[in-house]
Amino acid sequence: MTAEYRITENRLGGEPTLVVCAPDDSARVVLALRGATLLSWQVRHGAAGRLKELADGYRDEKELLSQDGVRAGLLAPFPNRVADGRYRYDGHDHDLLPGSLGDRTIYHGFARETPFELAHATTTADSARLLLHTTSIRPDRHPGYPFALDLEAQYTITGSELSIVIRATNVGDTTAPYAAGWHPYFTLSRPIDDLLLHIPAHTLIRTDASLIPLTGDAALLPLDDCPDMDFRAPKRLADAVIDACFADLTPGPGGRIDTVLTNPATGEELRVWQYSGYMHVFTGDTLARDRRASIALEPVETMTNAFNRTEHTTALALEPGQRREFSFGARYGASGT
Repeated sequence: MTAEYRITENRLGGEPTLVVCAPDDSARVVLALRGATLLSWQVRHGAAGRLKELADGYRDEKELLSQDGVRAGLLAPFPNRVADGRYRYDGHDHDLLPGSLGDRTIYHGFARETPFELAHATTTADSARLLLHTTSIRPDRHPGYPFALDLEAQYTITGSELSIVIRATNVGDTTAPYAAGWHPYFTLSRPIDDLLLHIPAHTLIRTDASLIPLTGDAALLPLDDCPDMDFRAPKRLADAVIDACFADLTPGPGGRIDTVLTNPATGEELRVWQYSGYMHVFTGDTLARDRRASIALEPVETMTNAFNRTEHTTALALEPGQRREFSFGARYGASGT
């Protein structure tokens, strides 16, 4: 009988996790049910066949609960920040931080802290697929978001690739604003300075000091006018400090958009892929631990503060009964393959 991928239950402190292993132990993934969060992604590397860690995830329960750095968080119902924690939708004003008079920074939605359950899993000799589900986003559960969503996170794991689909279904009776994304940190070497980065983007989103995009077309800066942030040709990260969103992404064959991280010393390559949206990049300079040990390459459906931008109104609208999905992933291999 052919051996298949294995899925076992474990814990990170008191937090339940799922461990997925290839039949020959050439790949290993650990997911926390809290937030359906990727904690570890290891693949076989080199002739010695050792496992190499590609994800810089939460290392213990305390980190997972603190959410510092939003390590591999699933971003829903909004990615990145909502300016001042307030937005207006369908004629109503909403406050995501009611009563807060100090720091009103809110970012990356609620899904990353939401308990998920394993709804279904299938394994073969070549892959494992896990469907995680939550019904925790409901009116009155999250201040300023009076909408009802069911969320699914589908992980597919192979020997060299990790793919994710986030699905949201509006189970309420009013149209909900909704967008999704992912906030993974990857590392091919520590620090990241000698890695090459390629982003097939033509536009940079300009922001103010609070990292909120400028209004209207003022937010759109052609990368021809900003060579320091232009990674259309692979370029060494060096000491670049980046916390920025890239737009107008050019797809390759089959419509897939690849942001590529390469280690020129080893020939290793990570391709973070998506089919639509934007790519947000963060070089980890303000992380609480291991600054610049990894880089966040974040596929997102919309730019920051989309809840307050009229050009995103149609894209955000999730009608009652409607389901929408956003797919993305990462593939590890040799450069150029």
